[in-house]
Amino acid sequence: MCAITTGDARIHYYFAAKGDLGAALTNRYTAHYALYLDGLLAQRLDPVTCLQRYCDMFAQTLRNDNRMCLAGILSAEHNELPEEVRTEVVKFGDMNVDWLARVLGMIGTAGPAALRTRAMAICAAVSGAQLIAHSRGDVGVFNDMIASYRASGLIP
Repeated sequence: MCAITTGDARIHYYFAAKGDLGAALTNRYTAHYALYLDGLLAQRLDPVTCLQRYCDMFAQTLRNDNRMCLAGILSAEHNELPEEVRTEVVKFGDMNVDWLARVLGMIGTAGPAALRTRAMAICAAVSGAQLIAHSRGDVGVFNDMIASYRASGLIP
């Protein structure tokens, strides 16, 4: 059994339960990436460059000791998570889909529902590419899959 030190006990002052801590971490993660993605739009980058940078964000995570997106890892454990963490994981996904739909809207004239559906497909494809590349320990697999999504037209 592990002993709790005074430093460890202080966390309960800020977070009553593990779920509260997990939700706070996931919320912070979402805010960090939302700021990055909104910054791309603030730079007035063209939509294709924005989408490239979006994919690069996932590739960079892999390049960092073959890590994965926190929300992707937590999504895989959805049924085991406290409700407050599940809520924050969904917010991360929604933030990604909303941002992707905004960028896609800058390219074409599809309606909001079609943009959101395509944005969800891109989000799922990029997350899936990261998962497969992670399982192989090879960011090149991720890059190849993203290139195939671009060639097929899924990602402009």
